[in-house]
Amino acid sequence: MRTLIYLLIISLFTTTVSANSGRANAFDYYVLALSWSPNWCALEGDARRSPQCNNLRDHGWTLHGLWPQFHRGWPTYCQTKQRNPPRDLTESMSDIMGTSGLAWYQWKKHGRCSGLSASSYFDLARRAYNNVTRPESFRQLVTTVKLPASIVEQAFLQANPAIESNMLTVTCRNGHIQEVRICLSKELSPIHCGTDTIRDCTLRDALFNPIR
Repeated sequence: MRTLIYLLIISLFTTTVSANSGRANAFDYYVLALSWSPNWCALEGDARRSPQCNNLRDHGWTLHGLWPQFHRGWPTYCQTKQRNPPRDLTESMSDIMGTSGLAWYQWKKHGRCSGLSASSYFDLARRAYNNVTRPESFRQLVTTVKLPASIVEQAFLQANPAIESNMLTVTCRNGHIQEVRICLSKELSPIHCGTDTIRDCTLRDALFNPIR
C-alpha cells in the first residue's frame, strides 16, 4: 500500500511539473487579463510611484497580459529562439499596459511561451484587448463605490454578447476588484475557461475606485 501511495504522489508531482514546464508554443488557450488601473494604483502603484498612476493619465481597464494557459496549469519563463523586444516596442504598449516595464515583464514571463516573435505577440495582445468591449459605465464613476463582483461580470457579459459566464472570471485583491480574465482560443475566439483559471470573487462589497 505504501508503495502504491508513493507512486501516486510521484505521478501527481510529475504531472504538475510537466504542466508548468517552460516549453514555447505548447499550450491550450490564452487568458486575457484586464486590470482596473485605479485599483491597482491604490493597492501598489501609488507606493511605487508608477507613471501609470500619474493624474495626467486616463487609464481604466488596462492590459495586464495575454497568458498562454493549459487546461491544467500554465507555462512560464519559456525558452525561445525569438529575440527579446527592443525598448521602442515595449514602450509602444504603454498606452494600453500602463508602462514599458510591464510589457517587458509580460514578454519575459508569458510572451516567450507563445512561440511568437515579440512583435507578433504584442500585436496579438493588442488585438485581443481591442476585441473586448470594456463597459463605459465604469469610467463614469466620480467616487469610490462598493459593489458585488458579479456586477462587473454582468457588465462585461452585456457589453460582449459572444462571451458567456464560463468564459471569464472576476478576481479581487485586498477587498478591491482586481481583474477581469477572459479565456480565448489561439485565434482569439472566446472559449470556456479551464478550472485553473476560474477564480471568481464572491465579495458583495468590493471597492471600485474612479479614474482620477
